[in-house]
Amino acid sequence: MAFVTRFAPSPTGPLHLGHAYSAILAHDMARAAAGQLLLRMEDTDLERCKPDWDDLIQEDLRWLGLTWDGPIHRQSEHIASYNTRLEALDGKGLLYPCSCTRSDIRAALSAPQEGVAFNVYPGTCRPRGMETRKPGDALRLNLTAALDLLASADLSFTETGPAHAGQHRVDPDQAQRQIGDVVLSRKGEDIVAYFLASAFDDADQGVTHVIRGEDLFEFTAVQVILQHLFGLPTPVYHHHRLIRDDQGKRLAKRDDARAIQKYRDDGFTPADIRQIVGLPNP
Repeated sequence: MAFVTRFAPSPTGPLHLGHAYSAILAHDMARAAAGQLLLRMEDTDLERCKPDWDDLIQEDLRWLGLTWDGPIHRQSEHIASYNTRLEALDGKGLLYPCSCTRSDIRAALSAPQEGVAFNVYPGTCRPRGMETRKPGDALRLNLTAALDLLASADLSFTETGPAHAGQHRVDPDQAQRQIGDVVLSRKGEDIVAYFLASAFDDADQGVTHVIRGEDLFEFTAVQVILQHLFGLPTPVYHHHRLIRDDQGKRLAKRDDARAIQKYRDDGFTPADIRQIVGLPNP
């Protein structure tokens, strides 16, 4: 099986050491397997994503000595495709409109963060039919109905990361307790949930191995469920360790002091960055 992976940053700020670790690891694993590394910009949040950040990410990756295969895939150019595919879930009766708190819904569309559990929705709007959808309403997945439809499916995935290596099976009861009816999109803002768009893209781009931070491990169950609902293949997952600050906290884009651009400006080399994040030089 060909090895195809991706590095998929959101252009909402500069790359930091944590991004560099993930990108270098994905690059090295792909090259060691004589495979491909794709670059994907997860830029569906048009309010926060900026072309300047997109350009800087590419500049930083090239400075690190990383190369990618094929053109850059930008999710913002595929919103219509994501929305069209959502109609398949509607046809199966698995969606319902939700007009609950706008800030909560917007937060639910982004990639999960370490230490922040899924906001398990109490089902306030679940009785609503799609004919009641209004401008600004979100679309939620009726997880109970989805799991009933997948009752005979093998909801499992292979993990090769050091912390969770092995075969994992999605537990339906646990999924309902910990995940619930997730938001898939928000009408009027053209925002599609991170986990939905990335599941589509992984399948469309032929991704065989997903390499990302271990803070996203618990979230994999959502993607496995969506993959089965759409008849998509499930890739192999590799959740790697996180790069943390001196207090043990996961680095975020607000940590500008650890931005790759600053290291470049201060005279560090790509070899120095590899040493700092604990990866060998090629």
